[in-house]
Amino acid sequence: MAGKTKGMLFIVSGPAGSGKTTLCEKLLSSYSQSLERVITSTTRKPREGEVDGVDYHFFSKADFEQKIENGDYYEHAIVHRNHYGTLKSSISNRIDDGVDLVLNVDVQGAKSIWASASQDQSISGRVVSIFIMTADLDVLRARLKERGKDSHEEIEKRLITASKEMAFSKEYDYQIVTGSREDDYKTIEGVYLKHASIGL
Repeated sequence: MAGKTKGMLFIVSGPAGSGKTTLCEKLLSSYSQSLERVITSTTRKPREGEVDGVDYHFFSKADFEQKIENGDYYEHAIVHRNHYGTLKSSISNRIDDGVDLVLNVDVQGAKSIWASASQDQSISGRVVSIFIMTADLDVLRARLKERGKDSHEEIEKRLITASKEMAFSKEYDYQIVTGSREDDYKTIEGVYLKHASIGL
């Protein structure tokens, strides 16, 4: 009998307002027996109800920076003065266990993981990347306004970032241009089922 099948890592990126988080959550809910969310790390304080090792791995700044020095992260960044990152062990250990993983990460994080994957035998050939995007920036602007979460200035900042991200979308294995929520989910589900390591 062949060795145990290793899992796959599904990287999902896209601008704020593209719907990527909702799609990831629905996929995780639908395939909870075979697909897990990558638990990332942060130095920010846990919010009410958040659990260490479930929502995030919560570290002190000193511990996080020591792990950076040790080369323990596939990618890391500082956002609003807090460190965030993806531990190599959070991915490679679960992939070795035959579990498929989904990671919702920005373009810079995705680039870092691709660079690591080419050098890291534990995930080499196990990464599938998906970029979720609107047809154009006008559609995205309308979505961000509809959400009602951001000021006009913040929306314009997000659109500048989105323009840069969308220009990089062709580097991903799959690009999903959003339509209806149902169609978007069917598309991302189809990508998952095509590459899933576990028989479903």
